[in-house]
Amino acid sequence: MTTLRLRPEDPADEAPVARVLAAAFARPDVATPPEVGLVDELRHSDAWIPELAMVAEYGGEVVGYALLTRVRVRTDDASYPALALGPVAVPRNRQRIGHGTAVVQAGLDAATELGERLVVVLGAPAFYRRFGFGRADRMGLTSPWSGLGEPWQALVLPPSTSDEPPPPQGEVVFPPPWSQV
Repeated sequence: MTTLRLRPEDPADEAPVARVLAAAFARPDVATPPEVGLVDELRHSDAWIPELAMVAEYGGEVVGYALLTRVRVRTDDASYPALALGPVAVPRNRQRIGHGTAVVQAGLDAATELGERLVVVLGAPAFYRRFGFGRADRMGLTSPWSGLGEPWQALVLPPSTSDEPPPPQGEVVFPPPWSQV
């Protein structure tokens, strides 16, 4: 029986991941969706966290991808680490069978194990709500996408200790590769 295998991306996955991204974000007006270039640029940036680039593999084929990379929350007096979830990709012929949910949950679980506390995402509220995401603006978080309302979301991950303070409020600053999306 073939099962879905969830694991961090390894170097041999770069081309299969690019194919999954291209299939998931295909548009008739562009030859290569910008999400393909975004992931490639993030791989070569300080935002990259290898343990948080998750693939879903089925029958030896990469069928899903979820990436969490470093962003910063800037307050009036400091800057705090957080994560951005995205892109998340499953080819259209593999959607609605649980691959996307599984690979996102694997990424969030890995982030929790690493002691991360805050994740932001821009995406479909109906999909991300199942993981506990809610409106980021209601959590005091702003970004270039704040004006989009409900799709701008955030999730507070469980603390590693009971005396850990809540995540900061402020402006979420994305690394330069994000400016191309």
